[in-house]
Amino acid sequence: MSEYAFTVSAQAHYDAAHFLRNYEGKCRKLHGHRYVVEAAVQATELDDSGIAFDFVDLKAGLRGIADELDHENLNELPPFLDVETSAENQAKYFFEELGRRLPAAMAAGLLYARVWESPTQWAQYGPVGAPLPAPQRAPA
Repeated sequence: MSEYAFTVSAQAHYDAAHFLRNYEGKCRKLHGHRYVVEAAVQATELDDSGIAFDFVDLKAGLRGIADELDHENLNELPPFLDVETSAENQAKYFFEELGRRLPAAMAAGLLYARVWESPTQWAQYGPVGAPLPAPQRAPA
């Protein structure tokens, strides 16, 4: 395997309410966020058109999942009925769902899913050793 790779990333957003059941503090109460979700895929080769993966496919996968969460109380949705709605668990949910929904080659190159809860806070899920992009503010 090459020591170098191409990384393609896309983002989507969703507005949702949630609360943390097993947490002592403000987040125990129902509140909302404008979440930004980001996912990245990696490939060592480009196709004949000079791209690693089509942004359209990655954006469609992210958007499809985000649309299912948009303007919902996450605690009432099946994926989170028995799982805390933390940003960490949301990132894991996006990663696993993208793995099922993306084209096979793209899913095989999935590096991470990252959920921004605010412009300065995020949680990421992916394989150990996946690159950790430099911290930055979430896009407006």
